[in-house]
Amino acid sequence: MEGLNLIAHNDLKNPATEAYRVIRTSIQFAQAGKELKTLAVTSCMPNEGKSMTVANLAVVLTQAGKSVLLLDCDMRNPTVHKNFGLSNKLGLSSCISMGTPLSAAAQATKVDNLYAVTSGVIPPNPSELLGSERMRELLQEAREIYDYVLIDLPPVLPVADALVLGAMVDGVVLVIDSGEVKVDLARDVKNQLQHAGANILGVVLNKVRSEHHGYGYGYYYYYGDKGSSGGEHWEIRRK
Repeated sequence: MEGLNLIAHNDLKNPATEAYRVIRTSIQFAQAGKELKTLAVTSCMPNEGKSMTVANLAVVLTQAGKSVLLLDCDMRNPTVHKNFGLSNKLGLSSCISMGTPLSAAAQATKVDNLYAVTSGVIPPNPSELLGSERMRELLQEAREIYDYVLIDLPPVLPVADALVLGAMVDGVVLVIDSGEVKVDLARDVKNQLQHAGANILGVVLNKVRSEHHGYGYGYYYYYGDKGSSGGEHWEIRRK
Protein backbone atom coordinates (compact mmCIF):
# COMPACT_ATOMS: atom_id res chain seq x y z
CA MET A 1 0.00 0.00 0.00
CA GLU A 2 1.32 3.42 -0.91
CA GLY A 3 1.93 6.18 1.56
CA LEU A 4 1.62 5.57 5.26
CA ASN A 5 2.80 2.27 6.68
CA LEU A 6 -0.52 0.90 7.91
CA ILE A 7 0.99 -1.60 10.27
CA ALA A 8 -2.44 -2.74 11.46
CA HIS A 9 -3.17 -3.77 7.87
CA ASN A 10 0.23 -5.06 6.84
CA ASP A 11 1.34 -6.91 9.97
CA LEU A 12 -1.49 -8.39 12.01
CA LYS A 13 0.85 -9.99 14.56
CA ASN A 14 2.92 -6.90 15.29
CA PRO A 15 2.72 -5.68 18.93
CA ALA A 16 1.74 -2.23 17.66
CA THR A 17 -1.24 -3.74 15.85
CA GLU A 18 -2.33 -5.35 19.09
CA ALA A 19 -1.96 -1.98 20.80
CA TYR A 20 -4.36 -0.45 18.28
CA ARG A 21 -6.80 -3.25 19.06
CA VAL A 22 -6.52 -2.35 22.74
CA ILE A 23 -7.38 1.25 21.89
CA ARG A 24 -10.34 0.02 19.82
CA THR A 25 -11.58 -2.08 22.73
CA SER A 26 -11.10 0.77 25.20
CA ILE A 27 -13.15 3.09 23.01
CA GLN A 28 -15.91 0.50 22.72
CA PHE A 29 -15.99 0.08 26.51
CA ALA A 30 -16.04 3.87 26.90
CA GLN A 31 -19.47 3.96 25.24
CA ALA A 32 -21.18 2.77 28.45
CA GLY A 33 -24.61 2.91 26.86
CA LYS A 34 -23.86 6.04 24.84
CA GLU A 35 -23.36 5.66 21.11
CA LEU A 36 -19.92 6.79 19.98
CA LYS A 37 -19.89 6.93 16.19
CA THR A 38 -18.01 10.12 15.34
CA LEU A 39 -14.50 10.03 16.79
CA ALA A 40 -11.81 12.65 16.26
CA VAL A 41 -8.07 12.25 16.81
CA THR A 42 -5.87 15.26 17.46
CA SER A 43 -2.57 16.18 19.11
CA CYS A 44 -0.96 19.08 20.93
CA MET A 45 1.49 19.95 18.17
CA PRO A 46 2.39 18.76 14.66
CA ASN A 47 4.32 15.53 14.07
CA GLU A 48 3.10 13.62 17.13
CA GLY A 49 1.64 10.72 15.14
CA LYS A 50 -2.07 11.57 15.12
CA SER A 51 -2.59 10.81 11.41
CA MET A 52 -0.86 7.45 11.76
CA THR A 53 -2.94 6.69 14.84
CA VAL A 54 -6.30 7.56 13.30
CA ALA A 55 -5.51 5.62 10.11
CA ASN A 56 -4.51 2.46 11.95
CA LEU A 57 -7.43 2.78 14.33
CA ALA A 58 -9.72 2.94 11.30
CA VAL A 59 -8.14 -0.28 10.02
CA VAL A 60 -8.65 -2.25 13.24
CA LEU A 61 -12.27 -1.10 13.38
CA THR A 62 -12.85 -2.57 9.91
CA GLN A 63 -11.19 -5.77 11.09
CA ALA A 64 -13.93 -5.96 13.72
CA GLY A 65 -16.48 -6.00 10.90
CA LYS A 66 -17.32 -2.29 10.99
CA SER A 67 -17.71 0.10 8.08
CA VAL A 68 -15.57 3.21 8.60
CA LEU A 69 -15.34 6.63 6.98
CA LEU A 70 -12.11 8.57 7.51
CA LEU A 71 -12.48 12.34 7.16
CA ASP A 72 -9.42 14.53 6.64
CA CYS A 73 -10.27 17.69 8.57
CA ASP A 74 -6.64 18.80 8.83
CA MET A 75 -7.20 21.18 5.96
CA ARG A 76 -4.03 23.18 6.57
CA ASN A 77 -1.79 20.11 6.32
CA PRO A 78 -3.83 17.29 4.78
CA THR A 79 -2.29 13.83 4.63
CA VAL A 80 -5.07 11.27 4.10
CA HIS A 81 -4.84 11.44 0.29
CA LYS A 82 -1.07 10.92 0.50
CA ASN A 83 -1.29 8.14 3.07
CA PHE A 84 -3.82 6.14 1.06
CA GLY A 85 -2.75 7.11 -2.47
CA LEU A 86 -6.05 8.87 -3.24
CA SER A 87 -7.06 11.81 -5.41
CA ASN A 88 -7.53 15.11 -3.58
CA LYS A 89 -9.37 17.00 -6.32
CA LEU A 90 -12.75 16.43 -4.68
CA GLY A 91 -12.96 16.35 -0.92
CA LEU A 92 -14.35 17.80 2.28
CA SER A 93 -13.91 21.43 1.24
CA SER A 94 -15.99 20.70 -1.86
CA CYS A 95 -18.72 19.12 0.26
CA ILE A 96 -18.90 22.12 2.57
CA SER A 97 -18.42 25.08 0.24
CA MET A 98 -19.85 23.72 -3.02
CA GLY A 99 -22.50 21.33 -1.79
CA THR A 100 -20.85 18.24 -3.26
CA PRO A 101 -22.67 15.14 -1.97
CA LEU A 102 -20.79 13.08 0.59
CA SER A 103 -21.31 10.01 -1.57
CA ALA A 104 -19.47 11.69 -4.45
CA ALA A 105 -16.46 12.63 -2.29
CA ALA A 106 -16.07 9.33 -0.43
CA GLN A 107 -13.40 7.10 -1.98
CA ALA A 108 -12.84 3.42 -1.37
CA THR A 109 -9.41 2.58 0.00
CA LYS A 110 -7.41 -0.62 -0.39
CA VAL A 111 -8.69 -1.67 3.03
CA ASP A 112 -12.05 -3.43 2.86
CA ASN A 113 -14.91 -1.40 4.37
CA LEU A 114 -12.68 1.66 4.84
CA TYR A 115 -13.63 4.78 2.90
CA ALA A 116 -12.04 8.22 2.97
CA VAL A 117 -13.02 11.79 2.25
CA THR A 118 -9.85 13.76 1.64
CA SER A 119 -9.50 17.43 2.51
CA GLY A 120 -10.08 18.68 -1.01
CA VAL A 121 -8.67 22.01 -2.14
CA ILE A 122 -7.16 23.81 0.85
CA PRO A 123 -9.50 26.72 1.71
CA PRO A 124 -8.48 30.13 3.09
CA ASN A 125 -10.86 29.75 6.05
CA PRO A 126 -10.70 26.20 7.47
CA SER A 127 -12.09 27.13 10.90
CA GLU A 128 -15.19 28.70 9.39
CA LEU A 129 -15.83 25.70 7.17
CA LEU A 130 -15.32 23.16 9.95
CA GLY A 131 -17.62 25.10 12.28
CA SER A 132 -20.36 25.54 9.72
CA GLU A 133 -23.86 24.11 9.77
CA ARG A 134 -23.01 22.23 6.59
CA MET A 135 -20.25 20.40 8.46
CA ARG A 136 -22.77 19.34 11.10
CA GLU A 137 -25.06 18.06 8.36
CA LEU A 138 -22.23 16.05 6.80
CA LEU A 139 -21.36 14.44 10.14
CA GLN A 140 -24.99 13.50 10.69
CA GLU A 141 -25.24 12.07 7.18
CA ALA A 142 -22.07 10.04 7.69
CA ARG A 143 -23.39 8.69 11.00
CA GLU A 144 -26.38 7.25 9.20
CA ILE A 145 -24.27 5.48 6.56
CA TYR A 146 -21.18 4.18 8.40
CA ASP A 147 -20.67 2.35 11.68
CA TYR A 148 -17.85 4.76 12.60
CA VAL A 149 -16.71 8.14 11.33
CA LEU A 150 -13.08 8.85 12.20
CA ILE A 151 -11.76 12.37 11.88
CA ASP A 152 -8.16 13.45 11.44
CA LEU A 153 -8.11 16.83 13.18
CA PRO A 154 -5.27 19.37 13.08
CA PRO A 155 -3.19 19.86 16.23
CA VAL A 156 -4.80 21.94 18.96
CA LEU A 157 -2.13 24.56 19.64
CA PRO A 158 -1.37 26.21 16.29
CA VAL A 159 -4.99 26.83 15.23
CA ALA A 160 -8.55 26.75 16.56
CA ASP A 161 -9.84 24.13 14.11
CA ALA A 162 -9.63 21.20 16.52
CA LEU A 163 -11.51 23.09 19.23
CA VAL A 164 -14.26 24.06 16.80
CA LEU A 165 -14.89 20.55 15.53
CA GLY A 166 -14.05 18.71 18.75
CA ALA A 167 -17.32 19.85 20.28
CA MET A 168 -19.34 18.43 17.36
CA VAL A 169 -18.20 14.82 17.62
CA ASP A 170 -19.04 12.06 20.07
CA GLY A 171 -15.50 11.69 21.37
CA VAL A 172 -11.94 12.91 21.00
CA VAL A 173 -8.69 10.96 21.39
CA LEU A 174 -5.55 12.98 22.10
CA VAL A 175 -2.19 11.72 20.81
CA ILE A 176 0.87 12.90 22.74
CA ASP A 177 4.53 12.48 21.81
CA SER A 178 6.12 11.36 25.06
CA GLY A 179 9.53 12.57 23.97
CA GLU A 180 8.47 16.12 23.09
CA VAL A 181 5.36 17.25 24.95
CA LYS A 182 5.64 18.27 28.58
CA VAL A 183 2.99 17.38 31.14
CA ASP A 184 1.87 20.98 31.70
CA LEU A 185 1.42 21.53 27.98
CA ALA A 186 -0.57 18.33 27.58
CA ARG A 187 -2.77 19.28 30.54
CA ASP A 188 -3.36 22.73 29.04
CA VAL A 189 -4.44 21.21 25.72
CA LYS A 190 -6.72 18.77 27.53
CA ASN A 191 -8.33 21.67 29.38
CA GLN A 192 -8.78 23.66 26.17
CA LEU A 193 -10.59 20.77 24.54
CA GLN A 194 -12.85 20.23 27.52
CA HIS A 195 -13.66 23.93 27.82
CA ALA A 196 -14.63 23.88 24.14
CA GLY A 197 -17.08 21.09 24.91
CA ALA A 198 -15.12 18.09 23.66
CA ASN A 199 -15.67 14.66 25.21
CA ILE A 200 -12.13 13.35 25.72
CA LEU A 201 -12.15 9.57 25.64
CA GLY A 202 -8.47 9.15 26.42
CA VAL A 203 -4.88 9.81 25.48
CA VAL A 204 -2.54 7.75 23.34
CA LEU A 205 1.03 8.24 24.57
CA ASN A 206 3.20 7.78 21.50
CA LYS A 207 6.92 7.12 20.96
CA VAL A 208 7.41 5.70 24.42
CA ARG A 209 10.91 4.49 25.24
CA SER A 210 10.62 0.92 26.42
CA GLU A 211 13.25 -1.10 28.21
CA HIS A 212 14.22 -3.02 25.10
CA HIS A 213 13.36 -0.64 22.28
CA GLY A 214 14.25 2.89 21.32
CA TYR A 215 11.79 5.58 20.35
CA GLY A 216 9.47 4.51 17.60
CA TYR A 217 5.95 3.58 16.74
CA GLY A 218 6.01 0.02 18.02
CA TYR A 219 4.55 0.51 21.47
CA TYR A 220 1.52 2.49 22.55
CA TYR A 221 -0.16 3.21 25.83
CA TYR A 222 -3.82 4.03 26.22
CA TYR A 223 -5.05 6.08 29.14
CA GLY A 224 -8.77 6.13 29.90
CA ASP A 225 -9.97 9.08 31.97
CA LYS A 226 -11.75 7.67 35.03
CA GLY A 227 -12.86 11.00 36.44
CA SER A 228 -16.48 11.91 35.76
CA SER A 229 -15.53 15.55 35.21
CA GLY A 230 -12.22 15.10 33.47
CA GLY A 231 -10.09 14.76 36.59
CA GLU A 232 -6.47 13.70 36.71
CA HIS A 233 -7.18 10.02 37.48
CA TRP A 234 -5.97 7.76 34.72
CA GLU A 235 -6.14 4.09 33.98
CA ILE A 236 -3.28 2.62 31.97
CA ARG A 237 -3.63 -0.30 29.61
CA ARG A 238 -0.44 -1.59 28.12
CA LYS A 239 0.54 -4.18 25.59
